[in-house]
Amino acid sequence: MSDLEQRDNPYNVTTASRIYFLPNLMTAGNLFCGFIAVIKCIQARLITDAGEYAQLHSGLSPTALYTQAVWCILAAVIFDSLDGRLARMGGRTSLFGAEFDSLADVVSFGVAPALMVFFLILAPQGDYQWFRELGWFIAFVYLLCGAVRLARFNVITNPLLHRAEAESSKDFVGLPIPAAAGTVATLVLLLLNMAANARELRQWALGLPFLLLLVSMLMVSTIRYPSFKQVNWETKTRFRTFVIVFVVIAALWRLQEVAFFFIFLGYIAYGLFAHYQRGVRHAQMRALRRKVVKMRQENGPETSE
Repeated sequence: MSDLEQRDNPYNVTTASRIYFLPNLMTAGNLFCGFIAVIKCIQARLITDAGEYAQLHSGLSPTALYTQAVWCILAAVIFDSLDGRLARMGGRTSLFGAEFDSLADVVSFGVAPALMVFFLILAPQGDYQWFRELGWFIAFVYLLCGAVRLARFNVITNPLLHRAEAESSKDFVGLPIPAAAGTVATLVLLLLNMAANARELRQWALGLPFLLLLVSMLMVSTIRYPSFKQVNWETKTRFRTFVIVFVVIAALWRLQEVAFFFIFLGYIAYGLFAHYQRGVRHAQMRALRRKVVKMRQENGPETSE
C-alpha cells in the first residue's frame, strides 16, 4: 500500500494512533483544568466539613474554592473548543485525538460539575435530608447521560459511517456536554456571587439538581444545536450581527457571573425553539400532504376523453 493510500485511510494503524502536538496539547489542557476543578471541589467539601477552624488556618473558604472550580471548568470549555478547531485547520485530525478528547470531556464536563453540585447541595448544615438520599443519584444521571452523549457523538462522526444526505448537518445532535457543564458551572458561579452579596444561597441552590436533570435529558435527546464549526477567519457577517457579538463580549466583561449563565441558557433555549419551529413546519407539511391526498380522492381518478 502506498504512503498516500495509508494517509487517506483513517483506520490505518499509524494514522489512527498519530498524536498531533497542538490539538492534543489543548485536550491535555482541558483534562488538566477538569482535574483541578475536581480537586477544588473536594477541598471545598473538606473545609466545609471541618468548619470555621479549618477556614481560618487554611486561608481558604469553600466559596472561593468552588469559584476557582467554576473558572477551571470554563477554561476547559475554551481548551475543548480549540483542540478540534486546530486539528481541522491543520488537517491533522485522528481517531486517537477524538477518543482522547472524549475521555478528557468525561472528567472536565462530567465528573467535575456532578461533584460540584453534589458537594454544594449536600452541605452538612443543610436541612434538606431528601437531597442526601437522592443527590448522588441525580449527579450520576448527569454523568451517565454525558458519557452516553460522548459515545453517541463518536459513533455518528465515525469516518466509515455511511450517512444519508439529510443527516450530513454540521449541527450537534443533542446538547453538547461542554454547554451542559458550562450551564451548571455558571449557575453555581451566579449563586456563589449572590451568597457573597449576603443573599441566601441554600434556597436558590435547590434548583441545581433540577437543572442537572434538564441538561441530562437534553444531552441524550435528538434536539439539534449549532456547532459553529463553519465559523473561521473567512466567515462574513452582517453589520448588525457584528454589533450584537460585540455587545455580548462587552456584557461578558462587565457582568461576568450573570452574562455567562444567560449565554449558556440562551444557547439551550435556541436549540429548543429551533426544534419546536421544525416540528411546526413538519406538522404543516404533513397536514398539507393529507389535504392534497384527500382532494385527489374526492375528485376521483382523471379520465381521458
